[in-house]
Amino acid sequence: AKLLRAEDVPLERIARLGASVVAAVAEKRTTWSHWNLYAEAARQTMGWRFTATEDREAITGMVTDAAEQASIRLTPPELASSPAAFQRADGTSMFRPRNTARYSGAAVLAAEDRLLARSREQVAPRLADATIAHALQPHRGRTLGDDQRAALAAIASSGRVLDLLVGPAGAGKTTALRALRRAWEAEHGRGAVVGLAPSAVAAEVLAGDLGIPTENTAKWWQTHRDHGTGFTAGQLVIVDEASLAGTLALDRLVRVAADAGAKVLLVGDPAQLQSVDAGGAFGMLVADRADVPELTDVRRITAAWEKGATRDLRNGRIEAIDTYQAHGRIRAGETERMADAAYAAWQRDRALGLASILIAESSAMVTTLNRRARADLILAGQVDARAEVRLHDCTEASVGDAIITRRNDRELRTGRGWVRNGSRWTITAIGIDGSLRVRPAGRRGGATLRLPAGYVAEHVELGYAVTAYRAQGVTVDTGHTLIEPGATRENFYVAMTRGKAGNFAYVSLNRPDDDHIHPPAQDTLVVAARKVLAGVLQHVGAELSARQTIAAEQDVWGSVAQLAAEYETIAAAAQQPRWEALLRRTRLTEAEASAAIDSTAFGVLSAELRRAEADGYDAERLLSALVASRPLNDAGDVAAVLHERVIRALEHTNGAGRVRQPATPIAGVVTPALGPMDDDMRSALRERAALIEQRADALVTEAVESSGEWISGLGMEPSDPQLAALWRREARTVAAYRDKYGIAVARGLGLVGDDASQRADAARARAATLRAQQLAVRAAEPGPTTRSLRVAGPRL
Repeated sequence: AKLLRAEDVPLERIARLGASVVAAVAEKRTTWSHWNLYAEAARQTMGWRFTATEDREAITGMVTDAAEQASIRLTPPELASSPAAFQRADGTSMFRPRNTARYSGAAVLAAEDRLLARSREQVAPRLADATIAHALQPHRGRTLGDDQRAALAAIASSGRVLDLLVGPAGAGKTTALRALRRAWEAEHGRGAVVGLAPSAVAAEVLAGDLGIPTENTAKWWQTHRDHGTGFTAGQLVIVDEASLAGTLALDRLVRVAADAGAKVLLVGDPAQLQSVDAGGAFGMLVADRADVPELTDVRRITAAWEKGATRDLRNGRIEAIDTYQAHGRIRAGETERMADAAYAAWQRDRALGLASILIAESSAMVTTLNRRARADLILAGQVDARAEVRLHDCTEASVGDAIITRRNDRELRTGRGWVRNGSRWTITAIGIDGSLRVRPAGRRGGATLRLPAGYVAEHVELGYAVTAYRAQGVTVDTGHTLIEPGATRENFYVAMTRGKAGNFAYVSLNRPDDDHIHPPAQDTLVVAARKVLAGVLQHVGAELSARQTIAAEQDVWGSVAQLAAEYETIAAAAQQPRWEALLRRTRLTEAEASAAIDSTAFGVLSAELRRAEADGYDAERLLSALVASRPLNDAGDVAAVLHERVIRALEHTNGAGRVRQPATPIAGVVTPALGPMDDDMRSALRERAALIEQRADALVTEAVESSGEWISGLGMEPSDPQLAALWRREARTVAAYRDKYGIAVARGLGLVGDDASQRADAARARAATLRAQQLAVRAAEPGPTTRSLRVAGPRL
């Protein structure tokens, strides 16, 4: 074959390849990045032969660019102009990292629109009232809970072509679906309910739970394409674990069902873990409806307090952490110590005859724990290590070991079932060729299955410890979970809802310094664990739909956090020459001044000087006084020492020494930059200040209209226009503070860290909260409300 140069490939072919790349990526995910497109472009041109590496890279880049052009950009354009000093050579802003935009495609957006339309259509089969009433009655001694009864009645009578059931972990989903199946078949006949699920294991579980024929969605679609098999009028198609299903796959399935006159019921939980190619369609559909049937009683978990804690955890409420800590369910410390503690607790539970599971964040930790468990079981005589096989992760397995299969294989059958990804087994024998005889976990007898040596070597792992993703769907007596700072809310939620009798978290903190002889005090560990877990709850990993991603991207780039960071970065650059000159005019020697300017602490010193100037102080006079107040001869970092002196001076002056009225902070929490600066810098700062004010105002309006919890803590918005204007000003400060620091607690201002700027902003937000509450109380008092509009509380 001819070796190609970049110029040999026609632009028309590049464009066609770009479209092909988008089509391929859209099958795997709902939204994508530059690098997703680049990887697919490299894959599709892998078979091409080029004269040089440079030619291959050039063509891959051109195809990627064509794919971006064929995609729909979801990330908003730059919201404000950037000064020349913050622009790249191509004119783009340095505040936007390269290649971070999110994209989607016309096919995906159209599929989302069709799914939303189907979920609103009410032309599907529905059950008669008498049938529903009969289904709600006790059956074989089992009575439905109020939430199960309400969900069943809503689904059976809605007539929606595409219906939903949200079932959090352990909420009795299976019981509710069994009752729905009986009711549906009573009216539409046996076989009128069929099941689908994104994974083979989930499909098998659904079949066992409901006693209906099931298949995984990929296999169903392949069969439909090959043989034209579909659904029939009046059927109910239950899609379990729907949050794991891709958007295009769901769209195809719903179209076939709707055309046949069937009804589709998506069952899942958007708060649980999703696969990489999940499209966020289920979460989008749930968010679109105000009346989604939902199971709310967490029946799996025994303790009443823990039921409530899991609900708070699922919704990302920081209060859940306090509840778990109060009941002794959270430990914290260095990673190895926490791994030891989790393992020891798991061992104790197993010794007591409890079914227990170890859950870890990383595959490396899972492998470590599995090896440790196997070694202890060998010593205990429960695993026979005289013969062993090597697994793909370089661990070994022997007779008596618990294992998990990691790949579907319909050729490997056991009775009416077959080997599925995620199934758990116990080894009963090892073949000379490295094959295994296994029995389903939990069974003491019965038929065994042979796993060939090739399958064992590539697709089998030890099954004592698992990741949260593998633990999803597992029910045990106790769960012991190692949590790391990078975990997502979904990981944490799934891990903490596996155990019926107890779920325990072991929080991995940063490794201590080598010179730390004694471990940190317990109260310090409690605070550190709370901070880590608060970050975990704010780290939402669920895949969003394309339409939700548009809103999310607007939120990210239009947030007070982003805009304030840009504002402060520009302000620092705009004022740096001035602060440098000011330092050199103090009593510092030239060497001391130069060292201070070169210090990494110069930036925070500059920020404090800007805050002092905005608060009405003469920055030069203040700095000169602080330099002269005490010698700096032995200061290791002059800038850091002066920074601390400025902070303490501002905290203790209580306004004394001001030479002018303080400037009004932007949205109550961003210190304005004053003094001389270049015009393009000043213009960029003005634009961002306006955007910050607009964002804060929009957050208040949204919270008022949606009755947000945080704003209810400020009291009701007054009806009097003058009082309402004052109340909204204070509410904007609270909203801006929460947005700037990513406060996730439902009410209040959350934890305040050690950062001096945050402490100052938190003080402003607390004062604004108090003033808003006073205004709300005044508005509620009988008689004239606008005679005096003076409200108590400091104006910071």
